[in-house]
Amino acid sequence: MHLLHPIGHGLFLLLLLGIAALDIALVVSLIRPGDERRQLIVWKASASTLAGVAGYLILRVALNFLRGYQSINPFTLLAVLATLYFVFLLYHRARLGG
Repeated sequence: MHLLHPIGHGLFLLLLLGIAALDIALVVSLIRPGDERRQLIVWKASASTLAGVAGYLILRVALNFLRGYQSINPFTLLAVLATLYFVFLLYHRARLGG
């Protein structure tokens, strides 16, 4: 049992580093210039991400009405946002040929 404890910490640190890399790559992807096709892919991925995050926030508001107020962890929201963006970016890149 004692051997699993450091492994769990290592996996958690790896997860944090992965999420940080996704966050940095998200910002770089948004500010990097490109041709019209690349701009269309980024625009569609951004719009899909916005729709997903808006849906999540609507769900959280509804749950707050039912269960009482519970704050949203900004780290979790940022991790979900970055993950959604890159899933949609890969999807639109495959669809539009990137």
